[in-house]
Amino acid sequence: MTGRQEPYYVDYDADFGLSGLTEAFTLSPAPEDTGAALGLVTAKLDAYDRGCPVGSVDHLSADERSILGYDTSHDDWGYAEELREDVRGLVESPLADEAIQAVWRVAAGGGWDPAAHGMSARDWLRCIDETCAARPPRKVPGRRPAPSSWWGAWRPAADEVRDDVVAEIAKIAEIAKMRSCGERSAGPLPSPDTLSALEEVAARVDPDLGFRLFLRALKVHSVRIEKARYDRLQALGERFGHPAALIDFGLDIAWPPIDTARRDATWDFGFSHLAGQAHQDWCESREEIRKTVGGDGIGQTPGSAAAVLLEDTLRLLRSALPDAAVTALWAGASDSPGSTDGRDWLRLIADVCRERLREAAPAYTPVVAPARTELADPVLREVRETAPAVADKVVSPHWHPVPAADVMDALEHVVTRIDPDLGFRLFLRVLRTLSVPLTQEQYDRYQAIGERFGYGEYHVSDVDHLIEAG
Repeated sequence: MTGRQEPYYVDYDADFGLSGLTEAFTLSPAPEDTGAALGLVTAKLDAYDRGCPVGSVDHLSADERSILGYDTSHDDWGYAEELREDVRGLVESPLADEAIQAVWRVAAGGGWDPAAHGMSARDWLRCIDETCAARPPRKVPGRRPAPSSWWGAWRPAADEVRDDVVAEIAKIAEIAKMRSCGERSAGPLPSPDTLSALEEVAARVDPDLGFRLFLRALKVHSVRIEKARYDRLQALGERFGHPAALIDFGLDIAWPPIDTARRDATWDFGFSHLAGQAHQDWCESREEIRKTVGGDGIGQTPGSAAAVLLEDTLRLLRSALPDAAVTALWAGASDSPGSTDGRDWLRLIADVCRERLREAAPAYTPVVAPARTELADPVLREVRETAPAVADKVVSPHWHPVPAADVMDALEHVVTRIDPDLGFRLFLRVLRTLSVPLTQEQYDRYQAIGERFGYGEYHVSDVDHLIEAG
């Protein structure tokens, strides 16, 4: 590898540090002795090093290194350093050894209990620290051995997030206490004492570590998490800068039923999103569609991406839109060098969506909700205002040329006779394909329409690069 090697937490989407190590213990057979347990520690560090090799900046000049934030001859910040930071935080904390022991047991799933091998919790953590310290450093010329300034600039201070982490643990602890008093509560939970120990880690050691170990406890016990709680956990993870997969993987979530009217996608979705995935090497095939329909967004009920795409596709299939217009619409929204066969292309999309829904949400019955016709006029005005500016343009001129006028006519048909929401999303895609310059006033109107449709935060901003300066 060449070029800048980011700290592992920038591009490492799995759990890390002590919580990541405890995950490795839950996924492995119980070690027979301390040596085997430390072997799992080494294996975890080796797995990270293989997956995230150290790069080199030898090819960069001194000025280039300075601009990118490098100094000279330091070690790369890797998994071992983060693990040691977590471990030292607990070892040097005021927590009782029994609390640390309880936290380790619940996060590691009870597969390895240091006490059963004559070790205190702190002694066990010291052994982990020594194993990390004995490893050769990850050498990379010019890499700082600490989190980058980019990370440090937005990672929250402990005081800003500690209370929120403790509050989430306390909510589960309250349920556990009610159960211990004989009150009914569905599903397994960690013990009240264990949850109290996790609260101590978050409150008195490090809220980030407490949060990650709390997530491990929820996953080990397969605690059923309702959607509202899941959203709060994801919001906390985002504040720490953690990838969404760190929260998602292994968490048992009680997803609400699929609802295509619920606008919970941050970016584009449905047929327009599928068109946006096309690129020069993209081919209109079952496999390419499958990649998109399987990409449910963070916080979305499994199958949601397929459901909204199927709804868009069924709208087009059941309309009077001619096959040639379907082909023009796809070409304008995707700028793909390939070509499609009108409704045959739509039937293939619908078929793949149904396959995905049978896997992810077998109880779901596809529906086509009534179109949002009250917004047809403002969308139509924007399409008609743009049409003269692109009248002489051609989509995919070097592959399968399609006059932009045909695309705009198809868009008008969609807006007025099928669904203004779908028409507006496709319109935004066509603006990108044709590189249509926008005024700030136009863009502001698009934002207002997007808000009325309930689009996600970054949906309309996908065209903000088209705004002309001045």
